[in-house]
Amino acid sequence: MKNLSTKMLVEAGVMIALAQILSYIKIFEAPYGGSVTAASMVPIIVYSIRWGIKPGLLVGVVYGILQFILGPKYSYHILSILFDYIVAFGVLGLSGLLRKSTKGMFLGVFLGIFLRFISHVISGAIVWGIYAPEGTNPWIYSIIYNGSYLLPELIISYIVFGFIYRPIKNLATS
Repeated sequence: MKNLSTKMLVEAGVMIALAQILSYIKIFEAPYGGSVTAASMVPIIVYSIRWGIKPGLLVGVVYGILQFILGPKYSYHILSILFDYIVAFGVLGLSGLLRKSTKGMFLGVFLGIFLRFISHVISGAIVWGIYAPEGTNPWIYSIIYNGSYLLPELIISYIVFGFIYRPIKNLATS
């Protein structure tokens, strides 16, 4: 058991580091935060699929905290820190929920990124809604703003995951 825990911990560190490095390769960066990256969420998703939900959630939260510490700061509002970092990246760990089948793994990728989108939309409407053009509903503004970078990020993540899922499905633990 100790060997398994050590292996999980080492792999967590590697995946968090890889995700952080990939997050610096930006294809597009939105003006108030958020960007399209070189599939930076995929390492966290892969870890969750390999080791399960609980370790995946923990790794996602750690990655979110690291994103806040090392990334540009757009807000120090507690709700922004919570929903734009801790919850948003933590929910990527739920990608491992359906990891028993190929279809489930691809649904898990969608689930993790969709829940991240929901988290950012909540923050966007509550914290960032003041930047919505006059007469625009802050929820609609937040959906459009966050969708503008997370939809391309989802597509990129699916493409990358499509290339690597076969070896991952053999590594997923029960």
